[in-house]
Amino acid sequence: MQVAVFSSCEYDRPGLQQALADIGHQARFCVDALAPDTVSFAEGCQAVCIFVNDRADVEMLEHLSAAGIRLLALRCAGTDHVDLPAARRLGIAVTRVGDYSPHSVAEHALLLALALARQLPQAAARTRAFNFALDGLVGFELHARTVGIIGTGRIGTAFAGILRGFGCRVLGYDIAPNAGFDACGGHSVSLAELQARADVISLHCALNAQTRHLVDAAFLANCRPGLLLVNTSRGAVVDTRAVTDALQSGRLGAYGADVYEREAGLFFGDHSRDAVRDPLLSELLAQPRALLTGHQGFLTDRALAQIAASVAESLEDFAAGRALRHRVPDSG
Repeated sequence: MQVAVFSSCEYDRPGLQQALADIGHQARFCVDALAPDTVSFAEGCQAVCIFVNDRADVEMLEHLSAAGIRLLALRCAGTDHVDLPAARRLGIAVTRVGDYSPHSVAEHALLLALALARQLPQAAARTRAFNFALDGLVGFELHARTVGIIGTGRIGTAFAGILRGFGCRVLGYDIAPNAGFDACGGHSVSLAELQARADVISLHCALNAQTRHLVDAAFLANCRPGLLLVNTSRGAVVDTRAVTDALQSGRLGAYGADVYEREAGLFFGDHSRDAVRDPLLSELLAQPRALLTGHQGFLTDRALAQIAASVAESLEDFAAGRALRHRVPDSG
């Protein structure tokens, strides 16, 4: 079976190619995202594999259906970029990667929090300029601080376990409480209590209608002044304008993120020579207490191997006519 892989990069191509070859499937790699002008790349294939910023809306799914595609294999956990009702109507099964290492993202969230807590970006900039003065670099310890986690699934729970080792008080909020979170030393509370008590808030929730712009001006106004906010979930969980304004006013102490609400078409590529840039992102990056990375929280050797294996399992199940073990429930 031939599989069209969109948004492929040097870091994931070898692993995917080998994992698919091991089960007798051939991958065709396209470096571009799934789009109206690239969808024809899938012709002659039986399945398509896409990443987090490929848009599988109704238009794209109709094109794929017309080309004979019956399986859409996501190499990510989130499904907010896929029109699942359209996939179901068109008879396209959708699978996702739900079992790659939660520690990859959890550790990246910790990295962002520690870097901001200890003024690391400013300190690194100074030492590169041979300025070793310490004035203005006073940070704070995570030990004995209260950290709030919004989204207590596998990644949020892994993050709670890490924080326990730092001696933090860990609060969690989720619309579907997870007993494993409390077992890891967390304490489930209401969202209002979490906002009122947390010195640090880390976002680990899925993006949906309820969480889109969950963190807005009103949310931040109900948090403790000087809050350190971390987002490694989805960019649109945060209203970037509200965060930028709060950083400028001092209401928000720091913001660390691995995602951005307008990252599609921008992240995962080199745009350093582009003449036109996103003005909102440029404004955010100019804030001295903001630290952004380009959606690399998942990017570890172990996680990449697990992602490739999960995609291969979905294709193997599909080819054999078996129930898809990684099938998204609401898909075709």
